[in-house]
Amino acid sequence: MTPAEAVRSARSPRIVRLFGPYMCRYVARRFHGVRLARGTFPDLPPDRPVIVCSNHPSWWDPAMFMVLATLRFPGRFGYGPMEAKALERYGFMRRIGLFGIEPGTPRGAATFLKVCTGLLDDPRTMLWITAEGSFTDARIRPVSLRPGIAHLARRVEGASVVPLALEYPFWDERTPEALCRFGPVMRSGGGTVEEWQARLESALAETMDALAADSMARDPARFEPLMKGAAGVGGVYDLWRRAKALARGERFHPEHGRDHP
Repeated sequence: MTPAEAVRSARSPRIVRLFGPYMCRYVARRFHGVRLARGTFPDLPPDRPVIVCSNHPSWWDPAMFMVLATLRFPGRFGYGPMEAKALERYGFMRRIGLFGIEPGTPRGAATFLKVCTGLLDDPRTMLWITAEGSFTDARIRPVSLRPGIAHLARRVEGASVVPLALEYPFWDERTPEALCRFGPVMRSGGGTVEEWQARLESALAETMDALAADSMARDPARFEPLMKGAAGVGGVYDLWRRAKALARGERFHPEHGRDHP
């Protein structure tokens, strides 16, 4: 059995179907909403595998991958690399498509390429990769990516490569917003590693800059709401607001900004 076949066989579609909705509920309790920048949902040909090249601003990024995969890409087989030591502690994650690598080592780079190229033989595969490799503030420029994804994009022919920018700002509620924006789709294969490195870093930076502008505008109309989550302050303050609404014969809305969809 090849390394890719081992990863594929470890993934359980039944557990993915259970874990995806659970993760959506988990995220909904901790964010005011999950929002996708309007007009950026990628056109992905069904006969090509997909490589998602994401920034890495937070611990929440893999959770957002799971939410996006569940809500928008249910027909895809999702996979992603994870530090091998961490995966040893959370072994069940192999059942949802994660596989272990040793970042920053020749062995880890070889494993990453071997597993990913094998998985991408299946056109239903969708690889989710936090390409910066470590937690990095979303405003830091220039964007710097680990070279593995450039090697992968050069080596694999015909996959759809799509940048994904993520941010988690606070707007008007006690809970943050989870903001997502996809960039233009590229087709993998050809060129040099250096060319792909520059191309991927530029594409992701442009996508992150566009999301930053949307985030700073604090305008929900710029986004398509994918999921609504927690709102209001809670406790005595919201009990008082609820009582006032009841006394006025009005419906109670916990959100501070009523224009939020």
